[in-house]
Amino acid sequence: MDWLYTFIALIGSVIALGAIGVPVAFAFLLVNFGAAFLLMGGLAGVQQVVSNASSSISIFSLVPVPMFMLMGELFFRTGLAPRVFDALDKLLGRIPGRLSFLTVGGGTLFAALSGSSLANTAMMGSLLVPNMVARQYKPKMIMGPIMGAGALAVLIPPSGLTVLYGSLSNIDIGSLLIAGVGPGLLMAVLYCVVIILQMWFDPEAAPAYAEAREPLASRLWFAAQNVLPMGVVIFAVIGLILLGVATPTEASAFGALSVIGLAAVYRRLTINVVVKSLMGAMRSTSMLLLILLSSTTFAQVMAFSGASSQMVSFAMSFDLAPFTILIMMLLVLLILGMFMDQISMMMLTLPIYLPIANTLGFDMIWFGMMQLIVIELGMLTPPFGLLLFVMMGSAPAGTTFGSVVKSVVPYVVVQIIVVALIMFIPPIATGLPSLMR
Repeated sequence: MDWLYTFIALIGSVIALGAIGVPVAFAFLLVNFGAAFLLMGGLAGVQQVVSNASSSISIFSLVPVPMFMLMGELFFRTGLAPRVFDALDKLLGRIPGRLSFLTVGGGTLFAALSGSSLANTAMMGSLLVPNMVARQYKPKMIMGPIMGAGALAVLIPPSGLTVLYGSLSNIDIGSLLIAGVGPGLLMAVLYCVVIILQMWFDPEAAPAYAEAREPLASRLWFAAQNVLPMGVVIFAVIGLILLGVATPTEASAFGALSVIGLAAVYRRLTINVVVKSLMGAMRSTSMLLLILLSSTTFAQVMAFSGASSQMVSFAMSFDLAPFTILIMMLLVLLILGMFMDQISMMMLTLPIYLPIANTLGFDMIWFGMMQLIVIELGMLTPPFGLLLFVMMGSAPAGTTFGSVVKSVVPYVVVQIIVVALIMFIPPIATGLPSLMR
């Protein structure tokens, strides 16, 4: 059982460093160098780790990460988002609870344009909360849809987290990106069902109000001017990959270029916007690449120590059904998500989970999509869900953390239901990648 002591020492050291405030990437680097020195022959082992580390981030498949980050930065800094919301709002007309439905529809669309759950949630909170409060919507109809729809950016491409997961796990990034479309859209539909049920049981949750009715032709024209052009961006990313015309790397470049083109058409492209967008994308990309470097090096140290292979053998020694092991792995992720950020969870679990999943013969696209959804759930679960804190920043005055958590519970349940559906109906996640191939 020597491998167990090594495993506990490596994982425990990372957790201990994180607990005293060391940033996760640097915590992994310190543990990597220490383990290499002790297990791989002193300074020679450290030099080997350093030489291997550079190759983990100097790969062409990671180019979509800065491109997707740039897309999101440009989209929000150019002010294209409010135009889309205004158009969707006019299009929905007098539908009861329309602002909640608008949140889900707009959040789903923005997920296909930005790729950042935090930015998605913050932007919708600042745009929609004041109007929904003025219309006397109850907190569950305001905050729940915003957080639920904001989290969709992890699934619906472009998603930087999905690219990072694919790079860490050596899964085809294009297939993994496309696989998120089905679960993401299914989740959005179920969110709308939640809103309908909430209004059914509590009609006062989203009071109706009088509003000047515009002619249908006028609303359609306004939507065509402000929503349809965004389809160019979606097609540039999702459509080109799905049709096999472009690789994820090429599609990410087309996506960034299409956002630049739209901003220029709407006369919102300025030098100041471009500089700020480039700086924001550079900061986010640098952080992700440092984390990726740390994580892949950690996996190499784990493999060299024998902890990875012995952990797989240990897990396989129990006479458990593959689905039981799968559920146990997802439950561990769900618990970790209550206390850790998404990238830290990936870095800790992937070196352990991937060998087990391969040994059990799981379809890696199917397995990866379930993992990504459960990792996304960590953004919505207390006590440290990031989107809960983002929502607190734009919530109505006097809102308590407990009410924020309570409002998101139905949307957490929806995500768990979607994971269960994917588990038993794999084509929800694997259908589009199979069609693409």
